[in-house]
Amino acid sequence: MVVDCWKICIAQISPKLGNIEHNVDKHLHYVSEAKSRQASLVVFPELGLTGYQVQDMTLDVARTLDHPQIQVLVESSRDIDVVFSCVEETKHHLFHVTVVYATKGKIAGIHRKVYLPTYGMFDERRYFAPGTSFRTISSHTVGDVGLMVCEDAWHGTSPYLLALQGANLLIIPSSSPARDVTDANYFGSQKFWRELLQVYAETYGAFVVFANRVGVEDGISFFGGSGVVSPEGDWVLSAPTVTEGLYDAMIDTRASRRARFSTPILRDERPLLVARELERIIKTREESER
Repeated sequence: MVVDCWKICIAQISPKLGNIEHNVDKHLHYVSEAKSRQASLVVFPELGLTGYQVQDMTLDVARTLDHPQIQVLVESSRDIDVVFSCVEETKHHLFHVTVVYATKGKIAGIHRKVYLPTYGMFDERRYFAPGTSFRTISSHTVGDVGLMVCEDAWHGTSPYLLALQGANLLIIPSSSPARDVTDANYFGSQKFWRELLQVYAETYGAFVVFANRVGVEDGISFFGGSGVVSPEGDWVLSAPTVTEGLYDAMIDTRASRRARFSTPILRDERPLLVARELERIIKTREESER
């Protein structure tokens, strides 16, 4: 049963690269702690089970969704919804950066990272296959949820597609590195994230949850700075940078109702027009490339 007010926990962890056993134990510890805080949902960062820089370890750390190390986390969701991320291997031996939404001891849905960056320090497309869809997930606990993974959220169409399907809660597990010290209070990459997520929250009248990891891998530092943005654009939770821990906030779903009534952007959207214009743009591009 979905309630108006409930607690969310973000586990801002530093996973050990390639050590799934250790990382599973860390996940279970934070799930237990989130339960003790009477949270309805706990969210972990992108690739929290493996670490980010898996690269040539991909074959060693990939797991099918029925693997015991995945299923033990799914089982832990009987009393609390759990969102976690792994390298998923499909039955056709495709490898994805995947986020799992588990509830009531079962997998309610998954999201495979669609946008795999290949610029700067990133080389994800070399190792992983991209996902092909953005679909909402229904939880009896927290309502309709939209999942994105890190780079997915840097493409404005991703939250748009999820909001059109009714998502009141957008969850973004991330492994975003600390880049560019351009502000007295935030890293440059962190500042960009904060501004971007506030725009999404206010535009779509949704709560936005950003779960970013901390720690260092191969000389790359991850800034943390996880948090929750309300539909009014307020950061109701701002976790500290570079500090591992479990951070919580209250979610009042009535805020989405108020925001979508006072600023009815979703109501006034015209998806058929968008689809028609996209079809025209794609056709024009194809013709110009002949």
